[in-house]
Amino acid sequence: MRARREDAREPFRRRERHASWVRLLSRLATASAAAWIYLLVGHGGFWLTSTRLPADPREPGFWPSVGAVVPARDEAAVLGQTLPTLLAQDYPGELTVWLVDDGSGDGTGELARTFADRPGATASLTVLAAAPPPRGWTGKLNALQRGVAAAGAAGVDLLLLTDADIAHHPSSVRRLVATALADDRDLVSLMALLRARTRWERTLVPAFVYFFAQLYPFPRVAAPGARTAAAAGGCVLLRRSALERAGGLPRIRGSLIDDVALGRLLKRSGARTWLGFTGDPPEVRSVRPYPQLADLWAMVTRSAYTQLRRSPVLLAGTVAGLGLLYIVPPVAGLAGLAQRSPVPAAAGLGAWAAMALTQVPVLRLYGLCPLRGLALPVVATLYAAMTVDSARRHATGRGGAWKGRPVG
Repeated sequence: MRARREDAREPFRRRERHASWVRLLSRLATASAAAWIYLLVGHGGFWLTSTRLPADPREPGFWPSVGAVVPARDEAAVLGQTLPTLLAQDYPGELTVWLVDDGSGDGTGELARTFADRPGATASLTVLAAAPPPRGWTGKLNALQRGVAAAGAAGVDLLLLTDADIAHHPSSVRRLVATALADDRDLVSLMALLRARTRWERTLVPAFVYFFAQLYPFPRVAAPGARTAAAAGGCVLLRRSALERAGGLPRIRGSLIDDVALGRLLKRSGARTWLGFTGDPPEVRSVRPYPQLADLWAMVTRSAYTQLRRSPVLLAGTVAGLGLLYIVPPVAGLAGLAQRSPVPAAAGLGAWAAMALTQVPVLRLYGLCPLRGLALPVVATLYAAMTVDSARRHATGRGGAWKGRPVG
């Protein structure tokens, strides 16, 4: 008799489990949709790529002196594509380049010296050697400090901090300086166009740019009253006096995410900052290749957990946030359609459409098909896995290394 009663109750239990599942899915999908509504209307237009240097900035009557500092560690493979573009700028004022060899073992410094007197060079070049980083300093910031000190001793007005893998359009320095002076900015930074040739580069690089802009909406970086502060390390032009007022690079000497730390340091000191996307043709572009998934994975994992301040709580929150924003929408939308449940279907598909549409401007920036935005949930899952793996590596004492030097 009892068995018969249990059998009779089983359909009711199944309906209850199904109803509970639909309620949970509806709540998650609704929360995700609400988050995307906020991102669309209240998060600084992060998805737009229209924050760029003016096409024809007003040029000053006097061009200040510029000192470009290039930290370089084992960059011989790319230096031939980049350093000549910096030395051949059409800048009307005085432009001096200091390349700081950061303990390279591949002849980076020797190769750099061969470009000093090549035809077409309009800037002077000095190659310096960085001492091993003191305790508490990252290698890159120690090399930058060596170059900044040399530029300060030379009395330059503006500093251009640029990476060894960055190729410059002939007019990039001219346009950066004209924009900074016309808009009275203490820091002007450009997100370089990253290389996106291989399958994995085309899959992961645009999403990296998209996520960066989502974390640090570029219009908010330029807004004096906003707390958002950042810079893109491949190309940062700043007033030397503003850096000195903020306390200089020693204030951020141990920062692995040095570009964001620099932008935050200057903005919190009262400096006027600006961050934008590169134009067409790009003023600055990276030539560094990341041909395989393993290359991109290593790039992210070496610093992802450090960016979360090595906090398990922030890690859990980040993974949960990625899940709510990027995983829940397709799961809820497709499950809602399959089960004919209108709330999770509508909310989930709406959120999925929002994420796909907001990635379109970045995809177009990279010349890629807008339909790739539909795959953003899969790409976000990969980035979540990289972040978790970064935490695992730190927990096991293998926090990563960059060019033979331990990181974090």
